[in-house]
Amino acid sequence: MLKSRRGLLAAGLAVAVVGAFGVASTLNAGADEVPDAPEAKPAVAAAADPDDLVPPVVLPWGERPKKIKRGRGGDTSRSLRIEGLSAAPADASGSTTPRGRYGPKGRSNRTSFLKTEHTDIVPPAPAPAPSSSTQPPDNGDEDVNYLYSVGSQAAETDGVYANLTVAKPTLAKADYHTLTEIALQSADGQQIVEVGWNVDRVVNGDDDPHLFVFHWVNRKATCYNACGFQPYSKNVTAGATLAYDVTKKFGIQYFNGAWWIAYDTEWIGYFPEALWNDEGVKFNRSGLVQVFGEVASTTAKPCSEMGNGQTPDKTTAAKAASISYLNGPPEQMNVRATSDVYTVNALSARTFRFGGPGAC
Repeated sequence: MLKSRRGLLAAGLAVAVVGAFGVASTLNAGADEVPDAPEAKPAVAAAADPDDLVPPVVLPWGERPKKIKRGRGGDTSRSLRIEGLSAAPADASGSTTPRGRYGPKGRSNRTSFLKTEHTDIVPPAPAPAPSSSTQPPDNGDEDVNYLYSVGSQAAETDGVYANLTVAKPTLAKADYHTLTEIALQSADGQQIVEVGWNVDRVVNGDDDPHLFVFHWVNRKATCYNACGFQPYSKNVTAGATLAYDVTKKFGIQYFNGAWWIAYDTEWIGYFPEALWNDEGVKFNRSGLVQVFGEVASTTAKPCSEMGNGQTPDKTTAAKAASISYLNGPPEQMNVRATSDVYTVNALSARTFRFGGPGAC
C-alpha cells in the first residue's frame, strides 16, 4: 500500500521526514464552573520573524503567567503527583525510544470523524520490554482504529480554554494511545490546532501522561510536539511529563500572528500562522471547537482506558469543564460518543464527563 509523508522537521529545517501512514482512511459521517472568558485583545499583524513573536500579557483565562511548578528531568508522573508539582522535562532514556514524528493521530469534525487508517508501525510493548531502535519499527501491517468521546460546537472565536482532568489511564499492549485534548479548527475542519495530554509509548517512550501539541494543514497531519511548533517557555514545553489525578487548564489563542498554547500557568509556545499561510491558507479564527477523549487501537474494541478509566455516570470520572471562548458565542457543547466502548455525560452547556474502562 502506498505510504504518505507525515509532517516536516522542526522549525528551520526543510527536509521532510517519511511518516508511517498510508493514504487510505475511512470516515464515518455522522471542575466547577469558572467565570466567562475575559475579552481577548485584538490580534495584531503577524511579525516578520517567528523569533519576534510575543504572547498576550495574560493567559486565556485572564491570569498573568507565572512559572509552572516543575520537577526534575526524568521525574515520573507519580513522583510529580506526590510532590505536588505540575510537570517535568521528559526523559528519553527509558525502555522505549520516543519517536513522536511517527505516532498516529485521529481527528473529528462537525459531521464526520477519522475512523481508521493504515500504518506499518506496531505499538511498542509496555515497559520493561527493551527497544534500542531510534526509528519506527517496520515489521507490521496494521489498521489504526480511532474512538472518541467528544463535545463540539460550531463557533467563531479567537481561542478556547478548558479545565481538563489529567489522568494515567491504562494503555493496552495492542493500542497506540489514549488522550484528552482541545482542538480549535477551521469551519471545514481542514485546519486544526490541538493541545492536550497523551499516554503514548510511540510518542513518549513510557506509560506516563505527557503534554502534547499537534496541528493539521489542509487536513494533512503533521507530527507531535514539533513540525513548526515554536517553544516559548524556558521552563516547560511540549512533551513534558505531567502529574496525574489533577485538573489543569489548557488553552489556545490567536495573537500576534500565531496560535499560542497555554498550559497551567504558562504560555508553552506557538504555531506561527505562516505554517498555513505558506500553503495558501488564512487561519486566524476558529469555525469549530472540539474537546474530546481519543483512543487509537489495533482493534475496534480497545482494552485501553479513556479519561481516568471511570464511566461518566460516576462523579469521579474524568471531566472537561468550564469550556470557554475568547470573543465567541455562548458556549453550548454538543456531546456524543462514536462507539459503544466509551460514553459521555453532559453536566451543563460547557462541562461533561467522558471515558470508561474499555471493552475488556
